[in-house]
Amino acid sequence: MPLFEHHIFVCHNVRPEGAPRPSCTSDGKSELFAQLQQFTKAAGLADRVRINKSGCLDQCEHGPMVVVYPDAVWYGGVKPGDAAEIVEQHLVGGRPVERLRVSDECINSKTCPHRS
Repeated sequence: MPLFEHHIFVCHNVRPEGAPRPSCTSDGKSELFAQLQQFTKAAGLADRVRINKSGCLDQCEHGPMVVVYPDAVWYGGVKPGDAAEIVEQHLVGGRPVERLRVSDECINSKTCPHRS
């Protein structure tokens, strides 16, 4: 079996109602995760792309979050309808989906202007 070319993490963190920061999912389930799996399989990439549910990626204000490694591309505000574009443009075509990217100034930064 070949090594994975990409590893995708989909945040599944659920915070209690009224928490100071938002959740990436409301109930720990994710249609987004299922869509990414479905489109990855349909593109013939199931044995080369691993998709995992993750805990908090600490980018709650940008959620739902998806991270693609080894490219270190962080996507925010991702909806299930975006899954096909991520698979086709990024995983198949090698071009990140710029409209969904979280700016580098916000990754691992407490000074992100979006952070509560």
